[in-house]
Amino acid sequence: MRLLHFYENRKLYLGIWTQKGIINIAKTVAANNSELPTTWNDILMQTENNLLFLDQYLNLSPVFSQIENITFAPSVPNPEKILCIGLNYDSHIKEVKLEHPKEPTIFSKYNTCLTGHNSSIHLPPNAIKFDYEAELVIIIGKKAHNVSQAEALSYVFGYSVGNDFSARDLQMLNGQWLLGKACDEFAPLGPYIVTANEVNPNHLDIKCEVNGIMRQHSNTQNMIFNCAAIISYLSTYITLKPGDIIFTGTPEGVILGEPEEKQQWLKSGDQVTITIEKLGTLSNTLC
Repeated sequence: MRLLHFYENRKLYLGIWTQKGIINIAKTVAANNSELPTTWNDILMQTENNLLFLDQYLNLSPVFSQIENITFAPSVPNPEKILCIGLNYDSHIKEVKLEHPKEPTIFSKYNTCLTGHNSSIHLPPNAIKFDYEAELVIIIGKKAHNVSQAEALSYVFGYSVGNDFSARDLQMLNGQWLLGKACDEFAPLGPYIVTANEVNPNHLDIKCEVNGIMRQHSNTQNMIFNCAAIISYLSTYITLKPGDIIFTGTPEGVILGEPEEKQQWLKSGDQVTITIEKLGTLSNTLC
């Protein structure tokens, strides 16, 4: 199933993306006099042990929202934690000339970084070296503490497409990456979540285009630390909660990895489009 958050008449709704259109969950539940939950947090509580709970919505007479009348919100609107993995593809490590990590490299973003599909990314004034990073994003579905790799994927609600947008000049100011990673709107996420029962995260084609030109093209099978390893590692130190999201790292092809004389940083007006197999396409324009 594909779930999304969107604004219609300035109100935030949760919906189901179908071939017939977007089912507005709140309006559908109300029209059918149903007692099914209509908010993201309540649905997370109900699906903690069984994603099949979501099928009940498809048994109701749907009320649709038209895609031309909506504005996409981040596919997860208000996670408690946004955790990110750096240096998770060998080819990316080689292009940026950094050491191969023995354990996952962790940093974070914040809710103010989130923005949705088709939204603009407003570039901060005190930076110029803007870069894209196409990434698979994990959405946690139930509380995870000290879980094994063997059971880790059972804690996943679903997956989405993310862009770990970066200001490299801010990122490299000192030994901490945070400033260059956590500016407002530096974590586009969408267009929707695909539930975990429909996805094998270990073999997904991933690509990034800038103004229609391919810049990144790889597969999640090339990750150094796969999704199960990431969840298990993080949960050893940090309790993961339902709705938390994890950016899993980017493959080769970023601007930072090019020879300095060939680096052409992103600028206002550029469009960054990221597509991951089975998860859809996330597109944002810089301004």
